[in-house]
Amino acid sequence: MPLPTVRFKHARFSARFPESYRYSRSHYWMAPVEGESGLWRVGFTKFATRMLGELVDCEWPTKEGDEIEPGKNIGWVEGFKAASDVYSVMQGKFAGGNPYLKQDACVVRTDPYEVGWLYAAHGEPEDDNLDVNGYIEYLSGIIHRMAEEGHGEEGAEEA
Repeated sequence: MPLPTVRFKHARFSARFPESYRYSRSHYWMAPVEGESGLWRVGFTKFATRMLGELVDCEWPTKEGDEIEPGKNIGWVEGFKAASDVYSVMQGKFAGGNPYLKQDACVVRTDPYEVGWLYAAHGEPEDDNLDVNGYIEYLSGIIHRMAEEGHGEEGAEEA
C-alpha cells in the first residue's frame, strides 16, 4: 500500500512527500520503523536526490551502537553529480546503514522514501525537525531564492 503523500509543485519541480514523516532543514526525512520502538530510518528527500543525482556508492565509518547527534558526520555518499558527507539528524545511537545500497545505490533516487533509506538510528529526531507542511513551506522558500539567484530548474521534471 503506497504511503499517503502531500504533493509539492514549484515551477518545473514537482515531488510527493510522505505526510507522516518528519523532515530536516538539511533535506533528510526521518520515519519511525513500525513495530521497532525507538528505531527510525533516515533518507534523502526528493529535493536532495535531485541535487545529488544518481548515487553510485556510500560508506558508513560510524559503527552500530556509536553515539550520534545532529550535525555529526556519520558517512558519505557519492553520486554522478557530486559527493556529499552524510550528517546525522538524529540524537541517539547509530543502528547501521541500509545494506541494500551496496547492491543498488540508485534506489535512493528512484525510491527514496521506502527502499532507498540511508541509515537507521535508535533515538529521536533533531529538535527543529519539521512536519510535511513545514518542510514544503521551507523548500518553497529555498527554490524561490535559487530561482532569484539564477540557478534555474533545468531538468526538474516530475519526481
